[in-house]
Amino acid sequence: MKILKNSTLLVGASLMATIAVADMLAAQELRVWTTETQPARLERQQKMAADYEAATGVKVEMIPVDEQEYGTRATAAFAAGDLPDVIYYPLQYALPWTEAGILDAEAAQEVLEELGTETFAPGPINMAQTEDGVAGVPVDGWTQMIVYRKDLFEENGLEPPTSYANVLAAVEALHNPPEMFGFVAATKVDEGFMSQVLEHVLLANGATPVDENGFKGFDEANTIEALEFYKAIAEASPPGELFWKQSRELYFAGQAAMIIWSPFIMDELAGLRDAAPVTINDDPTSRELANATGFVTNFSGPSNPDGAAWADSRYFGITADADTEKAQDFVRFAVSDGYMDTLAIAPEGKFPSRNGTAENPTTYIDGWSKLDVGVDRRAPLSELYDAAVIDNIVAGLDVGQRWGVAEGQLGLASKIINSQAINRVVREYIDGDIDAAAAVAKMNEELASIE
Repeated sequence: MKILKNSTLLVGASLMATIAVADMLAAQELRVWTTETQPARLERQQKMAADYEAATGVKVEMIPVDEQEYGTRATAAFAAGDLPDVIYYPLQYALPWTEAGILDAEAAQEVLEELGTETFAPGPINMAQTEDGVAGVPVDGWTQMIVYRKDLFEENGLEPPTSYANVLAAVEALHNPPEMFGFVAATKVDEGFMSQVLEHVLLANGATPVDENGFKGFDEANTIEALEFYKAIAEASPPGELFWKQSRELYFAGQAAMIIWSPFIMDELAGLRDAAPVTINDDPTSRELANATGFVTNFSGPSNPDGAAWADSRYFGITADADTEKAQDFVRFAVSDGYMDTLAIAPEGKFPSRNGTAENPTTYIDGWSKLDVGVDRRAPLSELYDAAVIDNIVAGLDVGQRWGVAEGQLGLASKIINSQAINRVVREYIDGDIDAAAAVAKMNEELASIE
């Protein structure tokens, strides 16, 4: 019996030692969710994670998750106590996930302050601010842009399209269909592209459907101004159901004076992607159109002279289930020593949210501008565009806005946008089925039921 007892003790001790080793190994691993699921992008993230492991001994598992599944996956993992340590996520989840307890805002705020809040663009911080701190550490983002024929503007003595008035003046001077359309507006109501463009146009004139108490309805006066402007640019567009595809094709063919697009167009403009060829001349690799193009991120309407830039921002969030100290250390690395690898995933659409360090305030912007962009051919942005162009585009993140952010109603605003009710009513107005005042009333009536 004594031998049996000792054997039992030995087995028990061995089992406990095995569990202890397993726990120790588990403590040396971090799990990170990422929406960058494309193979080439995932490979770059894994390289950054491998560099971190080499420096710290902590293994990082990059777990690709489709962005459309984020909401349900995060809720289910939170209920099961099985959240990853870090989540790379888009703006719309910042406040809802913090309120639900999924994100640890205090942990993210500590990282932000350690790195230096002043070294980050203020826009992404302001958009993710909560009572407990920032919902996540800003990583990257982009601002929607009016892309315009700078050469034609200069030839005709036109001011850059920084306001409703300037856009309409350019339409008046340059619209000459079918050779040249003054604008290519989004008119396909079931496309998210139209939602983005409309929010930008309405923000530019200070029109918003929410306040700090929730849904308030659009103000009639400034919304009518925005609708009249949108109808004018739609009438200067080709007929049909228009979205990002037609606007890019027409601009690349030299048949559009202005479009609204994301920065992901910048490498294509320079002839670096065969699937989206520039057709303004016989050389699809030409940089002629890129050299002739200007970009505006912040533009204004008559009731909002300061205007607005529509911005999308991405964050590293530290979760409620995280090994907090290790998660914080990884995030610090990912936006400092590993930051160029983080941004190199897709530099043309990942403007740095952190500009530099206290010692060198622009080091990350400078490094990012030298990263290669493109698909079939590659070149750094700094080779394709002047420094002033790059600085102007990056500066859009400083003032980037979205409905509901300042009011703490981003979740409700997102539901309003996703309903596409605004798109449908605006299209009715554009088509002449209702007048502007009736359009505002109809939008408010339909949106009031969204919770």
